Parts: sequence; C-alpha cells; structure tokens
Amino acid sequence: MALDGIAVHNQQVRQRLRPTYSLAEVQALRQWLQTKGTFEVPQLDNGLFPAAVVTEQTRYTGYDCVWVRDTAHIAYSHGQQGDEATAYRVADTLMTHFMKQKSRFEAVIDGRISPDNHYERPPVKFIGTTLEELPQPWPQAQNDALGYFLWFYCHLYQQQLTSLAPEVIATLRRFIPYFQAIRYWQDEDHGHWEETPKIQASSIGAVLAGLQALYRWLPLSASERVTWKHLIQQGEQALQIILPAECRQPPPQYRRYDAALLFLIYPLSIVNRAMGRRIVAEVCENLQGAHGIRRYLGDSFWCADYKTKFSPEQRTGDFSQTMAQRDAWLTPGEEAQWCLFDPLLSVIFGRWFQATGNLQDYQRQLYHFNRALGQITADTCEQGSYKCPELYYLQDGHYVSSDATPLLWTQAYVALAFWQLEQNLHHDV
Repeated sequence: MALDGIAVHNQQVRQRLRPTYSLAEVQALRQWLQTKGTFEVPQLDNGLFPAAVVTEQTRYTGYDCVWVRDTAHIAYSHGQQGDEATAYRVADTLMTHFMKQKSRFEAVIDGRISPDNHYERPPVKFIGTTLEELPQPWPQAQNDALGYFLWFYCHLYQQQLTSLAPEVIATLRRFIPYFQAIRYWQDEDHGHWEETPKIQASSIGAVLAGLQALYRWLPLSASERVTWKHLIQQGEQALQIILPAECRQPPPQYRRYDAALLFLIYPLSIVNRAMGRRIVAEVCENLQGAHGIRRYLGDSFWCADYKTKFSPEQRTGDFSQTMAQRDAWLTPGEEAQWCLFDPLLSVIFGRWFQATGNLQDYQRQLYHFNRALGQITADTCEQGSYKCPELYYLQDGHYVSSDATPLLWTQAYVALAFWQLEQNLHHDV
C-alpha cells in the first residue's frame, strides 16, 4: 500500500521511496533532503516565521507576512523535534504582539467595538519584522489563530517553574472575557482559510484547546473559573452538534468535509479516537487527490488556470466578502490539492500506531509519508527543486505548484512526519 498510486514529482526522490523503511534509511533520507535545502526555514530576527519564502516575483502573495496560525504550528514542530529554544523565542515574540493588542481586546470586551466588525479585531496577520499592523484591511476574525496561540503558549510554558511577568498573565487572562464577548461557540469567523464567515468546528475546537491549556497552567480567580467553565461547556456542546462536519449552517455556509478538522486530532487532541477516525476517513474518501488533499469541495483558491484568471493583486487578496466571484471560475473536481495534509495524516496514523500497535495504522503512516515526499518539487518547478509546496493546481492541463513554494507550514509537517516515523522505528516495528 505504501507506494500504490503515488504521484511523485521529483525523480531523484522517487528512487529513494520504499514500501517500508528501516530507521537508518529514514535518517539517511532526511539527511539527503537536508543537503538539498528541503528543510531550510527562514526566520526573522525576532524569531517569527514568514508564511513562505518569497522572491521579487512572488512578493505579491503577501506570504512574507506573519500569520499567527502558521507560526504556532511551525514553532510547535520545532519544539516537538527538540528545538525548544526556537519554540520559546516564537512564543515570547507572539506574546509581545498580543500585549500590544490590549486596546483591541478591551474594546471588544467592553462593547466599544462590535464583534461583527471583523476588521477591528486583534490582528492574526501582521508585518513580522516590526509587529505592525497591515496597511490594508484584512479579515482578522480568525478565532482558530487566537486559540492556537493560547494553546501553544500554555502548552510550552506549563512545565516551567519560573514566575511570569504580570503583563504576561494579564494578557493571557484577557482571552477569557474576549471569547465570552464574541461568543466564540456561535461566532461566524473566517477560520483557517480566511473566507466566508461561518460557525465552524475547526475554529471552535482550536479555541477550546486553548482554553483547556490555559486552565491547566494558569491559576484563575473564582469568577474567572465560572466564566471558563461556561466557555468550555458551550464549546463542547457546539462541537457535539457540528462534528464531524465543519459547518452545519445552511448553504452557502454549510460544509460537510474540511481538512482543517484534522488539526483537532493533531496537534490539538480535542476529539476522541472514534471521532478522529471518522474525520480522517471522510477527509481521505472525499478530499484526497493524486497530488495532495483538497481543503474542501468547491474550493476555488488556485483553481485551474488561476494565474490567467486573476491578477497578482487578486490572487491572494481578501475574498472573504466576495467568494461568489471567485467560485464562479471553479469547475468541480479541479480544486487545488494541498501538500500540508499528507504529512499531517502520516503523523496522526503514526501516533495511533504507537497507541494501539495496529499494523494497518503503520501502513497508513507509511503511505501518507510517501505521498508527502512525492509532493516535493522537481527541477521543472519555477520556485526550484526539492521544496515543499503550498499546493498543486491545474495550469494548462498539468499539475504545478503554486507560487507560495516553499510553504513553511508544509515544511514543518514534513519534518514532523520524519520525526514521528523515526520515533516508531526506534521501537523496532
């Protein structure tokens, strides 16, 4: 199963794929890719990560900015693999960013800014070098990103015995009344994909994970505990109603399948094993393609011949209020196929194998590991070979990588897929 029907873009990589691997083979493969620059990750002076490596030709994408969501995932990957110094540095700089947003949080909490004003919420995308806000409006109502920060920061620091500065504690506590003010369990946010606002399980689950991590680590007052308990109950009840779908609202918001739900399994661990297996099965059955995994059915981002249909200014702009215009260009079945999710699935199956010893889980771990490696770019890629793309899309009838190549989020999970497989092989599978 590990090599069946796998599309491999780089022929040098193809020669190194195996139906199964020894620990030495995996380590040698990782080292070989390191020499090719596959895992080179640019980092800003303050520790943060841009979303992608950009050139003068691809700067239009805006991927040289920092997204809180992406950065939390990338830093978490570093920490899991033993690079805790990088993870702590990222956490501290993100904390500085959210300290600077005190007035935004308080304006929403106090009712001076309506939660419906999505462009005035605390920024989750910003200029990484200066921590300044973007010069142009951006839909900042992305509750999942706030949840990821809270979860990542508390997860990282919960083992530390040193006391934190009062301003840090105050910033963390500010999330509780904020999530209450926006009623996150029924808030229509833009979510992982920054598109049409909707009530979506992937956002609710990320906030829930953040709140749980906060409670495990930070002592709360009696009144804070009451509010926290209410927030947890509301989030859990919402997930019970929505899952395994992403959104249960009527069309056009309704969405049955969305690959963002995979993050509720890993790294957030917010759903039980049975629900996790159902989500994985439905993603693989309904969203998996030959070159990657679709975000969701009907996704028009980087649809076929995207560069000829949209100008550079339009391609990665704010479509959150005008999705119908972009969707009109999509032919069903020609959605872009993303490279982030196969390594994520490899990690998920690898963790299940560790827990259960089920060899089918191990075979699925290998299968998605090899699919992830098959997505590494070839010499014909405009952005260069041996890179981890954001996605593959149809251009003139052929699947090619998008301009956001390499995408650091993809890199982070390919590295985690290697790490997870090495962990399993250390136990002599």
